[in-house]
Amino acid sequence: QVQLVESGGGSVESGGSLRLSCAAARYISCMGWFREVQGNEREGVAALDDSDGETVYADAVKGRFTISRANGENTLFLDMSNLRPDDTAMYYCATSQHFCGWGMLKNRRLLDAWGQGTLVTVSS
Repeated sequence: QVQLVESGGGSVESGGSLRLSCAAARYISCMGWFREVQGNEREGVAALDDSDGETVYADAVKGRFTISRANGENTLFLDMSNLRPDDTAMYYCATSQHFCGWGMLKNRRLLDAWGQGTLVTVSS
């Protein structure tokens, strides 16, 4: 099981931006971001398949968030812009050796590893 460490969360005002990072202990092709509001189910935000560069996004974040990966490094990023109060959540990074892209976002209970999460708070 690969170790994942997220960072970059914080408090911003509506319309602001943040960059989240997820450092993986080793290379994994399929990585993604999820978020969870207390009391709700964890939901998929974005995923990236490093084998072909494919990226997928939840409708709620499309056009505002960008998932990327540092070349040659085991670090995943989530650049978030035009943040809204309903983006407030704990954000988690995850990996899978079996699911990529939409498969990863739809099968969160079957993923291999999760980070500890980083909190994003957006005030109005």
